[in-house]
Amino acid sequence: MEIQKLQRAIIDGLEDVKAQDIKVFNTSHRTALFDRVIVASGTSNRQTKALANSVRDKVKGLGGDVISTEGEEVGEWVLVDCGDAVVHILQPALRQYYNLEEVWGDKPVRVKL
Repeated sequence: MEIQKLQRAIIDGLEDVKAQDIKVFNTSHRTALFDRVIVASGTSNRQTKALANSVRDKVKGLGGDVISTEGEEVGEWVLVDCGDAVVHILQPALRQYYNLEEVWGDKPVRVKL
C-alpha cells in the first residue's frame, strides 16, 4: 500500500475513536524497516485497545496488512505494526515518560487532522 494511503488510513482509524495528540514522523532516513512512526494518546486502557482495533480495521479495510499488534493485554501502550508504518498508542503518562517524539521526531510529517 502506498505510504500516503496507509498513513491516512491509520490517522482516520485513530480519529474515529478520538485519539489525542496524533503525531506523524518520517523515519525512512533512520531505518529501512519502516517509513513512518505515528504516535497518539488514549485516555484509558479501554480506549488504547479500541484505537488499535480501529487502526487495524481501517488498514485491513483498504487492503493493507497488519503484521502484528502488541500490548493489548494491558492496554497502557499498544503498538500496531502496519509494515511501512508503526503506530504507538500510549496513555499520556507513559508517552511523556518514554518521549518517543525525541527518539523518532526529527522529521515531522504535516498531515491534515
